[in-house]
Amino acid sequence: MKTIFTCLSFLLLISFQVFGQNGSTEIAKKQYHTRSLGNETIQLDGILDEPVWNTVEWGADFVEFQPNENTPPAEPSQFKILFSEKYLYIGYRAFDSAPDSLVARLSRRDEFPGEWMEINIDSYHDLRTAFSFTFSVSGVRGDEFVTNNGDNWDSSWNPIWDGKAHIDSLGWTAEVKIPFSQLRYGKQAEPVWGIQVMRRNFRREERSTWQYIPQNAGVWVSGYGELHGLRNLPTNKQVELAPYVVARTERFEKEEGNPFADGSRNGFSAGIDGKVAVTRDMILDFTVNPDFGQVEADPGAVRLDGYEVFFQERRPFFVESRNLFDYQLTGSAAGGEYDADLLFYSRRIGGAPHGRANLQVGEFVDQPQQTSILGAAKFSGKTAKGLSLGILESITKKEYAEIDHAGERRDELVEPLTSYFVGRVLQDYQEGNTIFGGVFTAVNRGEGLDFLRRNAYSGGLDFQRFWKNRWWFMKANVQFSKVDGTPEAILDTQTGFVHYFQRPNATHLSVDSTRTSLTGTGGTFKIGKIGGKGNEYGGLWKFETGLTWRSPQLELNDVGFLLAADEINHFTWVSYNIQKPFSIFRNLRINYNHWARWDFGGQFLYSAFNTNAHAWFNNNWRMGSGFTLNPNEISNNALRGGSSLRRPPGMGTFLYVESDSRKKLIFSTNTSFAWGFGETVRYQYVNAGLTWQLIDALRISLYPEYDRSWRKQDQYVAQTEYNGDLRTVVSEVEQRSLALTMRINFNITPDLTVQYYGQPFIFRALYQNYGYVTDPLAKEYDRRFHPYTASEISQVDNTFSIDENGDGHTDYQFGQPDFNFIQFRSNMVVRWEYIPGSEIYLVWSQGAFPDAYGDLETPLHQSLFGNVFDGKPKPTNIFLVKVTYRFLN
Repeated sequence: MKTIFTCLSFLLLISFQVFGQNGSTEIAKKQYHTRSLGNETIQLDGILDEPVWNTVEWGADFVEFQPNENTPPAEPSQFKILFSEKYLYIGYRAFDSAPDSLVARLSRRDEFPGEWMEINIDSYHDLRTAFSFTFSVSGVRGDEFVTNNGDNWDSSWNPIWDGKAHIDSLGWTAEVKIPFSQLRYGKQAEPVWGIQVMRRNFRREERSTWQYIPQNAGVWVSGYGELHGLRNLPTNKQVELAPYVVARTERFEKEEGNPFADGSRNGFSAGIDGKVAVTRDMILDFTVNPDFGQVEADPGAVRLDGYEVFFQERRPFFVESRNLFDYQLTGSAAGGEYDADLLFYSRRIGGAPHGRANLQVGEFVDQPQQTSILGAAKFSGKTAKGLSLGILESITKKEYAEIDHAGERRDELVEPLTSYFVGRVLQDYQEGNTIFGGVFTAVNRGEGLDFLRRNAYSGGLDFQRFWKNRWWFMKANVQFSKVDGTPEAILDTQTGFVHYFQRPNATHLSVDSTRTSLTGTGGTFKIGKIGGKGNEYGGLWKFETGLTWRSPQLELNDVGFLLAADEINHFTWVSYNIQKPFSIFRNLRINYNHWARWDFGGQFLYSAFNTNAHAWFNNNWRMGSGFTLNPNEISNNALRGGSSLRRPPGMGTFLYVESDSRKKLIFSTNTSFAWGFGETVRYQYVNAGLTWQLIDALRISLYPEYDRSWRKQDQYVAQTEYNGDLRTVVSEVEQRSLALTMRINFNITPDLTVQYYGQPFIFRALYQNYGYVTDPLAKEYDRRFHPYTASEISQVDNTFSIDENGDGHTDYQFGQPDFNFIQFRSNMVVRWEYIPGSEIYLVWSQGAFPDAYGDLETPLHQSLFGNVFDGKPKPTNIFLVKVTYRFLN
């Protein structure tokens, strides 16, 4: 533990030494002066021919941002801004010497295709947050909510706005109309807003901006120019109501004798989504009886190491404006598995029920696959004084499995009524250079399932400080958690994968079967430098170093995401970035990382060193590669509650190549390889595919990926008792997976699109050379395990019998763990935004889970495609129609 406190003291010393450093390289901020339309009107046709456009000046003199910063761009750009009682109007003029060569690709919203112009609006003028509106020459809209001074761009934010584009002999023009109701601002009579306008010259892959911000500045929103001249902005509050109806039919294979599997299921539902502006800068979003049938299915994923698989959130209500609720415990630049740890993981809401029905022989069950969300609401926004507030509440339904026994029905509870709450607050000071924050979460479950934790609370405080033009930073946070429930539930928590208090070598831990609560803590402290002037070649050093911990009793997985507790991690990242083009490069960055980990008993668990480089070439290809050395690794989880296990040291490498993303045909590949010293581990991963832009409206991509790994002897298989001791069975294992991801995007218009996603996936694990753990922390690999001899192990069907003492009697048994998992999931979605904010969805979803568990001999690709497409069992097909209509005030 002395090492840990020494590291923390060293980090604090560095922060105190640099905290007082000052410097100033302020860049003059441009100003644009707008005016009101008065009684004039603008017809939105993309042509700036109304006389009122002549009453304001062009915003011009753009400078190149990328690749050659602060130089004249290849083609000039201009903009004008006007406003009326309800709308902000932006007019663009993008000059082009070859307008016939403009690339007008179509796509769905937020995919930013081809040539575009973009305005970022800091209407709070807090120098940290902004609303971004991107409009392409093909008429495609993109919008993002920008937070943390440009560190986070949330494309899930979908305001209602409109625009039109027009190509002429000078290039192209556009008119954009943004309702003030979609922005957030204070009560100033003559507000000043921050703005930035950017153009993408697609053919040159060049970005130019109105307000110059150096690439090495480490800032974005705080560097914007200013918009002056706004007067008497509307005070009416935004009200949007979007009721919807869904008609759904499901077709699946009929199962003889099963009353719940008659081959079809139909349904009709309705609900409502809404937005209500409580004040001009605070908004309430709500949903009642939500339906997410149009959301893309999750990709296939299986892990043998016991860790939970993390899936991205795709449901619109939980994705939109989520930045305020994203509370990472670490978020290190060095990267690490602990970066996945979150205080709020919205996939917990509406997930699969925790309980399973207890069936007797001859019984059938209708088990709900998801927990129904009765309703959810979130209140969020930011005041003119820099106070950001977010509150989210969701209620999920009590769920029952319906069981049929010879025609008699009964219900069994599989999920209690549950309330989920998240609260977040942030306060900015000194123009966003000092930030204090807090967060609190609560999960409260009804009675009925004693193995579930009844209540779960977590919270935290965080602090951020930036100085010297925001080039330097210090960030710190601390969290707590408290869970309570029955002794059964808390015992399950203590002995579960995240904690494993029962580890025999964990002398700092003990299992208490009478406990009814656990309280834990976590936290992070880090300092770094993310900006600077750079040298004459555009080179700049950046770094980040810090410490993060999770105490043994920390538990977040009721509404958060926590991979493992009982860890203290140190991380360091150093990077040299060259932003200016030189030689064959547009830019180049070289990184160094190292990591170290201990548990709270002082056991040194892990160390690794990495270097990697990433290049963007003048021909717009990209390539990166890296190398990692892992000299020490001890796992507290590998033996599933047994002793810690020393893993073999090793090393690994990766390489990726991406061709020019502007071309009609795009190629990319990503490969990685790793191996343990002494022929103990081998790993390889390959992902390579093509994306083909057949025409501006049609895009097809096909990406196969293959994963293969082998471990010599240390894969967990089973646990049993032998002669009063815990016996942990391990083996050699080879695991392989194959997936083929296909996407088709057909954009009839920017508002009428067809999207298809499909992925067949197979995962196979083959075990052999079984043995048991003897000395799990021995330095010599072969001393850690005893392989069973031929006289000790025998197999009958799928059961292994062990006779360790050679007396001719079976001492214990375990099942054959080999398996073959196959799934196929696909979605086809036709989406029509028939008027702004109102949509019709036509959806076809298909899912197949062939019974191929024992198909272990067939080659991997033949097993996958043979089982998926032979129609046994028949796939489940779901067809639905969803219609929404949005009412605006």
